[in-house]
Amino acid sequence: MERPGPIDGGPLRAVDLPEPEPGPGEVRVRVSACGICRTDLHLAEGDLNPRRPHTVPGHEAVGVVDALGPDAARFAIGDRIGIAWLRGTCGRCRWCRTGRENLCLAARFTGWDADGGYAERALVPQAYAYRLPAGLTDAQAAPLLCAGIVGYRAWRRAELPPGGRLGIYGFGASAHVVAQVAIAQGATVHVLTRSAAARRLALELGCASAGPAAAAPPEPLDAAILFAPAGELVPVAMRALTAGGTLAVAGIHLSDIPRLDYAAELFREKQLRSVTANTRADGEEFLRLAATLGVRPRVTERPLDEADRALADLAGDRITGAAVLVPG
Repeated sequence: MERPGPIDGGPLRAVDLPEPEPGPGEVRVRVSACGICRTDLHLAEGDLNPRRPHTVPGHEAVGVVDALGPDAARFAIGDRIGIAWLRGTCGRCRWCRTGRENLCLAARFTGWDADGGYAERALVPQAYAYRLPAGLTDAQAAPLLCAGIVGYRAWRRAELPPGGRLGIYGFGASAHVVAQVAIAQGATVHVLTRSAAARRLALELGCASAGPAAAAPPEPLDAAILFAPAGELVPVAMRALTAGGTLAVAGIHLSDIPRLDYAAELFREKQLRSVTANTRADGEEFLRLAATLGVRPRVTERPLDEADRALADLAGDRITGAAVLVPG
């Protein structure tokens, strides 16, 4: 990422960098696929402030280990692993010591604090890498590493009761994975999104209904997740909740939320919650569940050298499901 700005202005540049060498406790991965996440777009366009100059984006990388740093023994050369968003935590603060490392103030993130997976080689601390379930292609596995893991945490934060009615606002990479998990576990899923193609995908996946983003769902919702970075949808979703329902806001960036009407949108013990990254336990739990339930992301593969155009397509709602960059 050269200089943050509108994606159509070309904030990304294709460059040749020295091949990275793993340090203590790190492994190097020969990348075979890297998912495109909306967080990459927020970083490229400056919605999130860069933490270091000229950082390689990407935090849904899949590949095989091809080099080990000193004291790196968790994986072997040739193992297929995944690199995700959470890259490091302090391990000492009250959040880390109580199983809430996602809230660590010293947390580091792939593609933000360190170079990520929009590359042919990438480094990862072995303690923050994931073994991947068999039965998925590299391209299918890539979106699970953020869209899946963080979406799963959002689903848990929404506290959907068994057999409940879940509303999903926005239907991109994360939402279409969460919908599969929810449906497989007996939920009724209603999708609200501005993309007609995404609404068609929702129905193909077994969602009960799919309508425009600002529309009312056909029945009251027990829980909802907002994946679209649109703060104006918060009051819409809160009105759609039944008493005691919870809205989880899943994005790392959100436009301003309008004033809430207490009586119509918050009263009767409704809850509004944010979601912050994930813990490694979330990741391990989700990957096991995804394998058990047979979750299969719908992916479109794009060449690595089309990263800027792929992000522009994401910004313009021209990607249905998930897009994955493939080197070579």
